[in-house]
Amino acid sequence: MDYIQRKLLRLQEEYGRLAETPSAVAGEKTCVRIKMSDGVQLYTVLQKPVGEGPFPTILMRSCYLPEEAVYCYHAYEYCIRGFAFVYQFCRGIGESGGEWVPNVHERQDGLDTLTWLAKQPWVESIGYFGCSYLALTGWSVADLLPDKVKTMYLTHYGTDRYFSAYSNGCFRQDVLTSWAMENTGAPVDADFYESAAYQPQCEVDEELWGCRLKWYRDWVTSTKRSDAYWQEGFWAELEQIPERVKVPVYLGEGWYDHHLGSALHTWMRLSPESRRHSTLRIGGWNHDFEPCIPGRKTENLQNSDVESAFYWFDRILRKKQLPDMQILTYTIGGDVWRLQEGYPFLPDQSRCFFLDAEGVLKEEPAEEAGVREYTYDPSHPVRSHGGEALLYSWDEIGSLTQPPAGWRPDVCSFVSDPLWEAFELLGAVRVSLWVSSDAEDTAFTVKLMEVMEDGTAYNIRSGVTTLACGRTAEAAEEYQPGSVVELKVTLWDIGWQMKGGSRLRLDISSSDFPQYHIHSNYSGVWSVQTGSKCARQKIYCGRQYPSCVELPIFSAYLSK
Repeated sequence: MDYIQRKLLRLQEEYGRLAETPSAVAGEKTCVRIKMSDGVQLYTVLQKPVGEGPFPTILMRSCYLPEEAVYCYHAYEYCIRGFAFVYQFCRGIGESGGEWVPNVHERQDGLDTLTWLAKQPWVESIGYFGCSYLALTGWSVADLLPDKVKTMYLTHYGTDRYFSAYSNGCFRQDVLTSWAMENTGAPVDADFYESAAYQPQCEVDEELWGCRLKWYRDWVTSTKRSDAYWQEGFWAELEQIPERVKVPVYLGEGWYDHHLGSALHTWMRLSPESRRHSTLRIGGWNHDFEPCIPGRKTENLQNSDVESAFYWFDRILRKKQLPDMQILTYTIGGDVWRLQEGYPFLPDQSRCFFLDAEGVLKEEPAEEAGVREYTYDPSHPVRSHGGEALLYSWDEIGSLTQPPAGWRPDVCSFVSDPLWEAFELLGAVRVSLWVSSDAEDTAFTVKLMEVMEDGTAYNIRSGVTTLACGRTAEAAEEYQPGSVVELKVTLWDIGWQMKGGSRLRLDISSSDFPQYHIHSNYSGVWSVQTGSKCARQKIYCGRQYPSCVELPIFSAYLSK
C-alpha cells in the first residue's frame, strides 16, 4: 500500500469519527483556470454543495500533484457538511501555467486567487487550510486577506525560514536536500545519502541531479542570518507577516516536526489582535501527525488533524464564534494535554546536571578539572537515529530507542544516577560545553535521553553547534585551534515526563548525519568545500569548566 492509499484510509477513518452528521449533497466538481495578475492561469478545482449558497468556503493551495486524491477527499467531506471547498495547484504544477519555482510566486498568486474567490456570489466566508508547503502558501498572504477571509488553519510550518534551514551554522540536510531532490520539477534518480555527502554541495544539483537549482544553491551558500538572501526579498517579508495578521490562526505543531522551531518563532510574532483568538497546539507526533514515541502510552494523543480543522472552521465560519486564545501542549510519557498560560514557557525551576570526566552526570561539578577526548572523522559520520529535523529518513524521526552508552569511540556518554522522583520538562533544554579542538572550526552535537530502569534509552532532544556559531556574542568568530571555549546549545522546546527511577544520559559527538550536514573541520562556507580532515576534540569538565545540561521543570506538574 503506497503513501497516498494509507493517507486516504486514514482520512476515511477520521472523517468517520466526526460528530457532525452530513446534511448536504455535494455537487459536481468544476475545474477552472484563474488568471493571475501577470496573465498566468492556475488550475483550480471547485466543489460546492447542491444549492445556491452562499457557502462557507475552504481554500487550499498546493504544489504536490500526486496528492490530488487527498484534496478531492477533503472537498467531498466538507461539501456534504455544507461547505464549499476549493483547491488549486501552484504555478508550474500539473495543468497550472507558468514556471515552477518554489516559494517566490506564492504571495502574489495567493492574493490573486483570494481576490477572485472573494468576488464569487456563492462564497459567504473563507477559511484557509494548509499543512507544510500548503501552510506556506497561507502565511504568504496572511496579511493581505480580503474581508471574507475569517480565519486560517496552518499546521507544520513557520515563517522564520532561516531557523528552519540552519541550526548554529549547520544545514538541515535531511529535510531540505531531500525536498529539493523531490521538487526539482523533473525526476531525480540520484541516491539521497550520496547527494547529501557530495562535495562541493553547491554543485550537487548539476553533478548528480541533472539540473541547476539556483534556489537550492542560495540555501546552501547563505549560511548566516545576516546574509542578504534571508534579509531581503521573500524570506525577509515572510518573517514579518505574522505581525500584521488580523484573523484568528490555528497554528498546529508536533514535538518531532521539523518546522517546530520556526513555528514557535511565528507564534511569538503574531499580532495581539490575531493571537487574542488564536490557538497554538503541540502534539507528540511527526510531520505527518503520526505518533513517533514508541514505548510510551498514547491513548490521549488526539492526533486527528481532520477533526480539529473541521471543528475550527465550523466554529468560526458557520457558527460565527471567535475562540479565546489557547496554548495546548502534549506531555510525552504522561499522555496528558496541558493548557499553558503563554509562550515562551516559563518553568519555575531549573535543574543542572554537570558532566564528569568519568562519564557521569552529577548535580554538583567535580572539584578537579577533567577531560574526555575523541577523534571526529568526517568520512565516518554518526548516522541520525531519533531526531526532530528529519524528513527523508522517515523511520528515524522521533523518540526512538538508542544504542548503549559509548557505543562508538567518537560518542562520549554521560549518565546520571537514578532519579527517584518523577518530574516534568516543559520548555527549552540548554547545554553548556567547554571544549577545544585542533581544527579551526568543527561541530559538536548533543543528544539528551531518558534511560529507563531496564536500561532502554529514548532520546528526548538533540542539537548541534559549531565553534564559529556557538560561542557567546562577545567572542570573536575566528577560533584559535587548541584554545578552550564555552559553547552554548539551546535545544528545541519539549514537553516530557521523566519517570521515577530513570536516569538521564547526554551523548556528545561531532556529527548527526543527515539531520545536519557533515562538518569538514574547515572554516568557511560548508557548501563550497571540497575536502575534509579529522579533528581531535576535547570536552572539559569540573568546577573550572562547568559543562552541564540545564533542564526546565514545572513544579506544578511534579509527582512522586
